[in-house]
Amino acid sequence: MLAVALGARATGPTPEIERPVAPPQETGVVHSLRTIPEACARIEGAFTGDAAEPYRFAVVRTSANCQPRARFVDAAKADPDTTKGWIFNDLIRVPSAACPRRQAVVRVWRKPAASAPPDLDAQGRSRIYLQDSRQAAGSAMNRVPMFAAVMTVEGEACR
Repeated sequence: MLAVALGARATGPTPEIERPVAPPQETGVVHSLRTIPEACARIEGAFTGDAAEPYRFAVVRTSANCQPRARFVDAAKADPDTTKGWIFNDLIRVPSAACPRRQAVVRVWRKPAASAPPDLDAQGRSRIYLQDSRQAAGSAMNRVPMFAAVMTVEGEACR
């Protein structure tokens, strides 16, 4: 059992959300993978049947009236990694109905907001200075929780 546990650890971090493999999906049918209410976003995907791009996924807004409390960012630019403060949130596996050996794997990462009150000064007061607030404005992205999704296709292609 120890060898199995070590093998699972070698593949990467364990996601916060444990979920079973999704039901197989038909080619060309758009399906919802996950909804993230705090970002007012839904991840949708579809098998394309194209060898160059076998699976396509997109992040769409859930409602025009929704007020997001988090941001969904491009994973290529954000480069989510546990060493950079990101948390491996969810692992979604979707097999193809036309080719059961092939499955789309979506990894969802989240980065919590870094919100802390300013440090106390020598007089025991929490003060905000103009110069410090200008520097903090440049890092405003750290004040809002962020989500990112990375998609890969695993398994052998069917002929």
